[in-house]
Amino acid sequence: MAKKKLGKGLGEIFGDDIDVVLSEISNGSSNKGSAIEININEVRPNPYQPRKQFDKQEIQGLADSIKEYGVINPISVRKSLSGYELIAGERRLRAGKVAGLKTIPAIIRDYNDQQMMAVSVLENVQREDLSPIEEANAYKQLIEKYDFTQEEIARQFGKSRTDVANKMRLLNLPTEIQKMVNSGDLSNGHARALLSLNDKKQMIEMANEAKSKGLSVRQVEALCKKTNKPSKKSKDKPRDPFMDDVVDRLQKKYSTKVEINNKSINIKYNDIEDLNRILEIMGLIEEG
Repeated sequence: MAKKKLGKGLGEIFGDDIDVVLSEISNGSSNKGSAIEININEVRPNPYQPRKQFDKQEIQGLADSIKEYGVINPISVRKSLSGYELIAGERRLRAGKVAGLKTIPAIIRDYNDQQMMAVSVLENVQREDLSPIEEANAYKQLIEKYDFTQEEIARQFGKSRTDVANKMRLLNLPTEIQKMVNSGDLSNGHARALLSLNDKKQMIEMANEAKSKGLSVRQVEALCKKTNKPSKKSKDKPRDPFMDDVVDRLQKKYSTKVEINNKSINIKYNDIEDLNRILEIMGLIEEG
């Protein structure tokens, strides 16, 4: 069976243009290429835009500024069969339309789909505009479509490996709760606390209670702990969803049974050949 190829870092995706890309994302300007005026109605949204929620007041404020000073930093686009597709600058594009602009300054880039997705994630994650759920979905796309690993995502986007893993765990929440997080009714801390519950129905009930009563993260954590507390008749120790998630990830990675107990990790193997296969995945021996 062919091994899954390693994920691609940003340098591999953009090559020598990576510094230009990061400059455009950081301040909306570029030392490479000049901006031209294009018809604002010919620009379609970026299909890979991970951000779904845009603050109307923020857009209106930017529109007011554009009316007075114009668009200071150009957007980035790529040509399509009919008009253009936005690469970066979603807020400027939306504000420009609100301000009634007929044209908008833009830098035309020859980006492929992979580069467009990477830029979309970079632009939002670096400016911390994404909700935790949107950020998790963006990471999921990079992993599923372009073979990034969580370690590579953490390194490329300046995050910790734990933060990336915890964000992606939020995608295990019911859709109703994910919507609450996206809308700001629940925080990342609330969402992580709800993951400790064993039943999705309980998660939704607790989320609604937290929203209606304005409960703090600590209050939700305490309620979840109380809900998970086993009855006196039960001798079974409550399962830890985080440990279950870790076991599942390890078993998928090594394609074998994995157990975690007594602060130890046990990885099962069938024979010497199977052991060598696992050691190769760990990078402890060279592939034969």
